[in-house]
Amino acid sequence: MGSAKKTSSAERKARIEEMRRAERARERRARALTITLSAVIVAALGIGGYFLISQAEDDDPDSKGSGDAAAVAEFTRAKDGEKVWDAKKLGRNHVTGKVNYPVTPPVGGNHNQVWMNCNGDVYDKELPNENAVHSLEHGSVWVTYNDQAKDADLKKLEAKVKKTPYSLMSPVKKQKEPLLLTAWGHQRAVTGADDPKVNAFFSKYVQGKQTPEPGAACTNGKSQ
Repeated sequence: MGSAKKTSSAERKARIEEMRRAERARERRARALTITLSAVIVAALGIGGYFLISQAEDDDPDSKGSGDAAAVAEFTRAKDGEKVWDAKKLGRNHVTGKVNYPVTPPVGGNHNQVWMNCNGDVYDKELPNENAVHSLEHGSVWVTYNDQAKDADLKKLEAKVKKTPYSLMSPVKKQKEPLLLTAWGHQRAVTGADDPKVNAFFSKYVQGKQTPEPGAACTNGKSQ
């Protein structure tokens, strides 16, 4: 009788120990599975995050080095004919590629991080808009002309630009008017070099109140 009880007790202990071993094995498997799943989730989140960021960069024109300066299309016209843009709506991000400016020549917007030299510089070839816009941001006046402009006017305007820091001059064949003066957020057509509005525009906008970055350099930038 006593021997039977001992045998039964031993078997019970053996079963309990076996159950404990099985439970510990299940716990180990569960932990392993949890760790594996966690690793998979982290990896998936990382990959998903990469694609989300990548997609965001694809959707963000600035990150691609381009930019849509659609706000540049909106302007009001002053009584004297000058076109005026809301400076707060003009993008000022630096981009590495081409920008789709809806105004020719542009008056502001996203631009290249390198400005065109504008210390009275006169260029005989068209400029990259993205660099010229950066010069406008520094408070320069940009004189532009097309093939309809008169040589006499160009010579006088060239002389004026050369003696005026924070100004530059270049051809823009696709502009509609023969002669245009542009500052950040401001643009006007003039009838010629002797038009009184030329001096008025220079006096008001060379390093004028419209300048987003007054005092910024107009040298050590890009030149042709």
